[in-house]
Amino acid sequence: MDKIRNEQIRGTVKVEQFGDKAREARLRWFGRVLRRNRGYIGQRMLEMELPGRRRRGRPQRRFMDVVKVDMEMVGVKVEEAVDRARWRQMIHCDFQLLQVTVRDALNQAMDEELERDERVFLLGEEVAQYDGAYKVSRGLWKKYGDKRIIDTPISEMGFAGIAVGAAMAGLRPICEFMTFNFSMQAIDQVINSAAKTCYMSAGLQAVPIVFRGPNGASAGVAAQHSQCFAAWYGHCPGLKVVSPWNSEDARGLLKSAIRDDNPVVVLENELMYGVAFEVSEQGLSKDFTIPIGKAKVERPGNHVTLVSHSRMVGHCLDAAAVLAKEGIECEVINLRTIRPLDVETIEASVVKTNHLITVEGGWPQFGVGAEICARIMEGPAFNYLDAPVIRVTGVDIPMPYAKILEDNSTPQIKDIIFSVKKTLNM
Repeated sequence: MDKIRNEQIRGTVKVEQFGDKAREARLRWFGRVLRRNRGYIGQRMLEMELPGRRRRGRPQRRFMDVVKVDMEMVGVKVEEAVDRARWRQMIHCDFQLLQVTVRDALNQAMDEELERDERVFLLGEEVAQYDGAYKVSRGLWKKYGDKRIIDTPISEMGFAGIAVGAAMAGLRPICEFMTFNFSMQAIDQVINSAAKTCYMSAGLQAVPIVFRGPNGASAGVAAQHSQCFAAWYGHCPGLKVVSPWNSEDARGLLKSAIRDDNPVVVLENELMYGVAFEVSEQGLSKDFTIPIGKAKVERPGNHVTLVSHSRMVGHCLDAAAVLAKEGIECEVINLRTIRPLDVETIEASVVKTNHLITVEGGWPQFGVGAEICARIMEGPAFNYLDAPVIRVTGVDIPMPYAKILEDNSTPQIKDIIFSVKKTLNM
């Protein structure tokens, strides 16, 4: 029998459906959430306050199973709120969007897919008893045990090969690299074994596997741990490559990757793990997925198109906010998927704005931005450009260790602003 954990929650809610007396009432309530999760670690208190005031605490990682609340003042029986759906029908909380960190979004996605499909399992260095190097797999080992959450030796080629073989045998492994820089040790397994097998077998042998982990520049880890592999893996036919930015991206894309029958590379970003984003009720659904190969317009605009992926999407949005004060409206596109590339969304935006800037953290030569430039040149949108396409990229050098040099080796918001004004001839 599953262990039951109690979590105390304190909050302010608005009562709407219990007559005139309660309609305008505000009450402070204390309750206990009974959980059926052996993997749940610790107890936390979450305080939710009315709009206009600062929210404190962290959002719940998992949905409530049972809620017991003292509601005598409005005459509602506890038995009437035994499940989450009916609870939300009776009481309308002031917050429709929960804030979830990228780390927790990834954790939720894996948890739900492990529960949904018994063929799914996770393996990698420190993913089990240590809860993952970045705590992305927190609680999964305690919930699913040694057979489905597997700690491996420090041998990327070895455990990547085990994962590929398991996928060929009908399982759906999630292979975590502590950083994608270490995937270079296993790149033969990723490219020659996983990516090419379906083609070489004339479609008879599927390899449903996910390779995931942090990608790109972090902070203070120098040249050998700061590379972006989007262009590396995006170059190879047979792979699908996704690069999430926010929590919704991470959750939806990872679930789609696990369910896909092809090998999928999920390029996360270490610096984004602890960043919280608002996620809608729909985004928290167990059935929520994001289709691979479809970009998203994060901010509409009509003067210039900014195309980016991963952490640089946030930089583009920040730059767009600054430029909006000067009357420049930037359309920001979050690629989400590197391969297959959603060229149609980019072309539609270029037709509208007549200007294009690509932003990425990787090196410029043969990069994601270079591919986008070529596709626009070769397609119908080229005739709508009023200025050459500009690429904002990392500097074409190995990443320095010194902080001041590191900061100047990756794109900054000021670099994006400068490039926008340059392409608009301002």
